[in-house]
Amino acid sequence: MGSFVPDIGIDLGTASVLVYVKGKGIVLREPSVVAINRETNKVLAVGEEARKMLGRTPGSIVAIRPLKEGVISDYEVTEKMLNYFISRVIGGKKLFKFFKPNIMVCVPSGVTEVEKRAVIEATMQAGASNVHVIEEPIAAAIGAGLDIAKPTGHMVIDIGGGTSDIAVISLGGVVVSTSIKVAGDKFDEAIVKYMRKKYGLLIGERTAESVKIQIGTAYPREEEITMEVRGRNLVSGLPETITVPSSGIMDALNESVTQIADAVHFVLEKTLPELSADISDKGIIMTGGGSLLWGLDKLIEKRTGIRVHIAEDTISCVAKGTGIALKGMKFLRKKR
Repeated sequence: MGSFVPDIGIDLGTASVLVYVKGKGIVLREPSVVAINRETNKVLAVGEEARKMLGRTPGSIVAIRPLKEGVISDYEVTEKMLNYFISRVIGGKKLFKFFKPNIMVCVPSGVTEVEKRAVIEATMQAGASNVHVIEEPIAAAIGAGLDIAKPTGHMVIDIGGGTSDIAVISLGGVVVSTSIKVAGDKFDEAIVKYMRKKYGLLIGERTAESVKIQIGTAYPREEEITMEVRGRNLVSGLPETITVPSSGIMDALNESVTQIADAVHFVLEKTLPELSADISDKGIIMTGGGSLLWGLDKLIEKRTGIRVHIAEDTISCVAKGTGIALKGMKFLRKKR
C-alpha cells in the first residue's frame, strides 16, 4: 500500500460495522461486538469472533455491544473497536502509526450534538486525521444510487439494528425526518418475549435473530412456514425444541413494525405537497438490514399507498454512501 492512505467511510451501526475504502468498495463487514477480559481489561476478540461468544462466556469474559439504539453507550470499547477495524483496513498497526486516514462516519438523523461529538471524538482517538459526520438517511440515499442534489423529493427509510431513520431528502439535505429507536434489535427482543410468553421457552438473542431471518414476517404470507427453535424450558429448566409458525412471529413483531409504519406516515404528513407528489411518483426506497424483514415493504406500501422499493445490496447502502460522500467533500474543497 506504500505511503498512500485511503479515505475511509464507516457505517458505525448498532448491529454491525461496515468499512468502505475509496477505490475498493466495502472491505470489512463485522458485527459491532467486542469481547473483553474483565480482570485485565484487555480486548480478546472483535467482530465475528466476539459475536460467537455472546451468551457463551465464562464470568471473567464479557461480550459487549458498545452501541445501543444508534448511539455510543460505551465510549472506551467503541474506540478500541474502531481502532481495531481501521488498522485492519489500513494494513496493520505499524502503518497506522504513520498514516492517519480521513474518515467519514454516519450517525442517525435524530442524534444530539453531544452524541455526535462522542462519535467524532471516538473516531479521532481511534486514529483518524480528520473526521466528518453524515446523517444516515443521506448516506443511505447516496449509496442506493439516488441523485439527491436535484430539487426533487426522495423518501428513504433506513432500518438498521438500533434505529429506523425516515427522511425526505431534496437538494442534498434532509427536509423532514424522524428517527425512532425501533429496528432490528427490537425485532429480536420481541421474538424473545413472545417465545417466553407463548411457549415458556427461553432463547438467546442469536437464536431470536435466526428466527427473524428465517421466518420473520411483517405482512400475512400466502403460505405458512415453520422453524424448529431450541431453547430452555422455563418450567423444567431443560433444553427443548419447539416448532414455531411464521404467523406467530408476525404477531410477535406486530407492535414494532406498526411503529415503523406510523413513523413513515408521520413524515409523509409533514412533507410539502410538491415533494409529496415527487415521492408518490418515484416511490419510497428502503435500505438497511431491517428492510429485509419479509413483508415490511408490503406493509408500508399498503399503509401509504406508495410503491416501496428495497435498494440493491441494501445492507451496504449506508457504508457506500458514506464513502462516496467523502469523495464529494474533497472535490468541494478543491473547487473553493
